[in-house]
Amino acid sequence: MDIRAGISRRDSLKAGLMASATALLPGAAQAATSARSGAMPETPVRWIDDAAPPLSLGQTFGVPWPRGVLRAGKPLSVQGADGTALPSQHWTLATWPDGSIKWTAHALPAGTGQPGALRVVPGKPAAPQAPVLVRELADRIEIQVGALRWSIGRSGNAIIQSAQQGGRTVVGPLTLVASVDSAPEGGTRTPFTGRITSATVEQKGPVRAVVKLTGVHEGQGRQILPFTLRLYAHAGGDHLRIVHSFIFDGDPAKDFISGIGLTAAVPMAGAAHDRHVRLATADDGLFSEAVRPLTGLRRDPGKAVRAAQIAGKAVPMDAMAPGVAKLLDRIPTWGDFDLTQLSADGFAIAKRTQDGHAWVDSVAGSRSQGLGYVGSPQGGAAIATRYFWQRHPSQISIRDAESDMATLTAWLWSPDAKPMDMRSYRGVLGMEGYDAQNEGLDITYEDYEPGWDAATGVARTSELTLWACAATPSADALAAMAQANAVPPQLMVTPDRIHEAGVFGIWSLPDRSTPMKARIEDQNTNLVDFYVGEVDRRRWYGFWNHGDIMHTYDFDRHVWRYDIGGFAWDNSELSPDLWFWTSVLRTGNAAAFRFAEALTRHTGEVDVYHLGRFKGLGTRHGVQHWSDSSKQPRVSNAMYRRIFYYLTADERAGDLMRDLVTSDLALEHVEIGRKVPGAQRTPLPAGVIDLSFGTMWCSVASAWLTEWERTGDKKWRERLLNGMDSIGRLKYGWLAGSAPYDLKTGRFMGAGDKISISHLNAVFGALEVNAELLDLLDVPRYRAAWLDYCRWFNASPQEWKAKFDQPFGRRNLKEGHSRLTAYVARETGDKELAVRAWKEFLGGDAGLGLSTGDPRVALKGPAYVRPIVEWPDVSTNAASQWGLAAIENLALIPDALADAAN
Repeated sequence: MDIRAGISRRDSLKAGLMASATALLPGAAQAATSARSGAMPETPVRWIDDAAPPLSLGQTFGVPWPRGVLRAGKPLSVQGADGTALPSQHWTLATWPDGSIKWTAHALPAGTGQPGALRVVPGKPAAPQAPVLVRELADRIEIQVGALRWSIGRSGNAIIQSAQQGGRTVVGPLTLVASVDSAPEGGTRTPFTGRITSATVEQKGPVRAVVKLTGVHEGQGRQILPFTLRLYAHAGGDHLRIVHSFIFDGDPAKDFISGIGLTAAVPMAGAAHDRHVRLATADDGLFSEAVRPLTGLRRDPGKAVRAAQIAGKAVPMDAMAPGVAKLLDRIPTWGDFDLTQLSADGFAIAKRTQDGHAWVDSVAGSRSQGLGYVGSPQGGAAIATRYFWQRHPSQISIRDAESDMATLTAWLWSPDAKPMDMRSYRGVLGMEGYDAQNEGLDITYEDYEPGWDAATGVARTSELTLWACAATPSADALAAMAQANAVPPQLMVTPDRIHEAGVFGIWSLPDRSTPMKARIEDQNTNLVDFYVGEVDRRRWYGFWNHGDIMHTYDFDRHVWRYDIGGFAWDNSELSPDLWFWTSVLRTGNAAAFRFAEALTRHTGEVDVYHLGRFKGLGTRHGVQHWSDSSKQPRVSNAMYRRIFYYLTADERAGDLMRDLVTSDLALEHVEIGRKVPGAQRTPLPAGVIDLSFGTMWCSVASAWLTEWERTGDKKWRERLLNGMDSIGRLKYGWLAGSAPYDLKTGRFMGAGDKISISHLNAVFGALEVNAELLDLLDVPRYRAAWLDYCRWFNASPQEWKAKFDQPFGRRNLKEGHSRLTAYVARETGDKELAVRAWKEFLGGDAGLGLSTGDPRVALKGPAYVRPIVEWPDVSTNAASQWGLAAIENLALIPDALADAAN
């Protein structure tokens, strides 16, 4: 059936279009009803894996509330499936403009996961059996959890001074360690140790405590690699969660990081045969050995002896065969162990008796879960690194286990691997000047300029868990610990409840009520599944690469264009972050959640500058994550972090968004459009820059919006209002594209009497942030300017010429911009625009479409049900824009789609 013909035959149904579409505005009816009645909505919370985990190391999750429903000071509790109040604590993440609470965060203790669905309800939470207690002393911060006491340094090198179980020290000082080589091969290696410069208690319990440490690595009179470390303690847990972030601030031509990690001293007690090493292997496997092994000897020590050693318990000496007991000193002791993961597909474990002797290969396999333990029946320490194999080269090292003090080190970058090489991958190739650089852009799609491709200022965040064990854990316990760290369980409010709250602008819940809706839902699911699968199929792994995806496919070589200019790593180009997180909001799917989480961890850290001249800006897509010379706020965009932050209350993501509130200031000395061919530069006064409305202002505005709702500080509200009001006063409003911008006041200047439309201006979160701003702030002239832009971007040349006396200009991404047409149709009740929006979306211009005739990407006929993994010829650009357009068009004008599908 011709879809367009189907639409035209149903003109009689269009009259009801806008009423029903408005009813599906996220939370519009539901949230308003809740707010008027003052009723607290039912708030079910589920494990994203649809089952309670064997072990939870503590949970934190966010809950959205409809406007006007929840006021500050109202107690909230988390109930189990049986209605019993669980130990919990909650705090406010964001508020609505009327002062009511928009988002709360909730923490639960460590322990076995509660089965079934949980609920957040009004009422006083239960108290934990052993609450987390925090004492702030002059030289340290103490966190007490039951019999376990952590002492955390306020200054100096000891991040953790000690951990004591029942007064017995089981973990000694933990320090940050690094080394830097002077050359990629054969250079001089300089060791560095982390030093604390500040310590802040961010949360004091009773269920969860958080300490933030900042500092820098020092060595041989030099400071390098500034770090931020957060330590999380949960009631019921014998561990600290560690979130470790550092910034590469070296010279890429001279500083080659050859190791970075955390090392803990572990007191060792008892005989060598009662000391144990455990290293996680693949899946739930475990390498289990004693420092002095008693199994496999020529003489059998006895079954009870062997069983005790395997179980990690003290060997019963009275049960040991006399012929073995008198010869224990003749058995070699093994003091050093390494678990090394140098690729995504291979780990190796080796051991040696002590320094100066040969290493002996022990075990090898594919993908280790990245946990190591060393200790005795009197206690010990375990440490695990999340994304251990995904972010190779990584390593767990144990040293001196035969001595009184062993060390346990989690290497985020293995010292046994080649050093990091952060230099540019390319030479200048004669492109010193703008003309040659534009020629390079024309052939490779890479914006290159010497000196603008530096890695200095990029960052990486890693997640670890450190356990202070009262005794050597059982094999089952260690396997559960490794799994809980490698794939952390996560609670999430159900999608329909999030939708009901009216947060995150315009999106829809899955709807397969008509054939066309079902096809669109299936295609969106297939595309998400495709990218999730491509990560492993294409081995998109490695310390700096993990989390990102590629931009475009090469059909001739049958690889993604990993080595071709701007076609390689995606770096958030055209907002895949928003597409994946919106898919998570709609479905709560675990695989999509963890994919989007890794994407956010990457794009917010590696693709953004955190110090230096580019601070606050991100790098356009390229062969290396920092190699393209275009530095823009569209990449550092806070819109890409907000959903993750509010779903998880992740403090690091909160830091990253807060760092962006002044990122517009970087544009005073980083001129983005510096070499556009033929561009005329009008001199501007000091403190005034030319700023585009979408890729620049909206990106920074998303940070102001987030800061305003997180803090209630009206300074950021005024900043938003100044920008919105001044855009609305321009002659052509949003159609002007950009205008001179006063950095001090946040207002745009000039007449705005020239139309300048870019296909990029509205595809980096502009629709999403505007949908939220217009819901929160009443600025009629800005609303009119935005609706005009939405109406006219995809208009036909004939319609344009009838309206404007300026040239129509080139258009692109028509399919992705169909959501703008859908938005103005919903806002104005224009039935013809609603139909036009679906024609634009289904037409498939500049993206995956319905009318291309290509069965690999078409939604006509039965082809859409084929697994999209069979269709390699997709680009992240097309997929993300298709996905966002589908999700938002379904939310904006669903009846037009139902009309078309029937």
